[in-house]
Amino acid sequence: MAPTAVNGTNGSRDHRAVLERTATPPSRHMSLEEARTTLRLALPEPGSKFSQDDEWCVVAEPDGTWREYRFHDYDKIFRMPGLYEKIFYDVLGCDSPRFMVGLLNEALATAGVPAETLRVLDLGAGNGIMAEELAAVGVAHTVGVDILVEAKEAAERDRPDLYADYHVADFTRLPAPQRETLLAHRLDTLTVVAALGFGDIPPAAFRTAYDLIAPDGWVVMTIKDAFLEATDTSGFAGMIGESIRSGALEVVRRERFQHRLATDRTPLLYEGIVARKRGPLAG
Repeated sequence: MAPTAVNGTNGSRDHRAVLERTATPPSRHMSLEEARTTLRLALPEPGSKFSQDDEWCVVAEPDGTWREYRFHDYDKIFRMPGLYEKIFYDVLGCDSPRFMVGLLNEALATAGVPAETLRVLDLGAGNGIMAEELAAVGVAHTVGVDILVEAKEAAERDRPDLYADYHVADFTRLPAPQRETLLAHRLDTLTVVAALGFGDIPPAAFRTAYDLIAPDGWVVMTIKDAFLEATDTSGFAGMIGESIRSGALEVVRRERFQHRLATDRTPLLYEGIVARKRGPLAG
């Protein structure tokens, strides 16, 4: 199947040759915006349909060859400055961090809580896009957590000084010393945006993060609508659904929205939830 270049040409061999000649790989000395502009990538042809965890593109490498990147190979994507933003934001129109911070900001205004008072745990923090959106509305204390060392390195490279602390950790088995360090931040808000499901952040990791948040704290999350349906086998539908029904999670904002486009240009719909922590999660 021939990829489709982001400038609208199809991904035939001739078009690839043109892109190879014009592509200049991003340098670590470039700004993030310059790197995003420089990168060249191509998607599968429009008629190709892939499940969300099997999506891919090809990217022009420094030696002029093209390399395939699966979208869930985040360690590889984070190593190239600007590639994450190029794929998900510039080409596929991801808007989840901005959208969810907007929902949170509305909820805070209704509750009379200043954003600058929040102490946020950003789970699945990646290279810091969520922290950037939080800072834009006044949040001054955000702690990042990701399972990948490449994510922390990318955050320090692309968005330095946004996080008060950043931990590389597996939240399905969080070491006691690391847990105590996180508790010392007196966290009262959990953000998990574009990271739940598909094996990236399983229910057990979400539960660990939730337990670090102070009672009556805020929980901000997005999740693909399929993970909240009765047929879900990931464990999220039961855990989150029952917690909402029991009142442990008090939903104050909930909207279905377009997370981004799939590679075939169809919309990927997610549930955006802003809630208060009123008790332990179900299960």
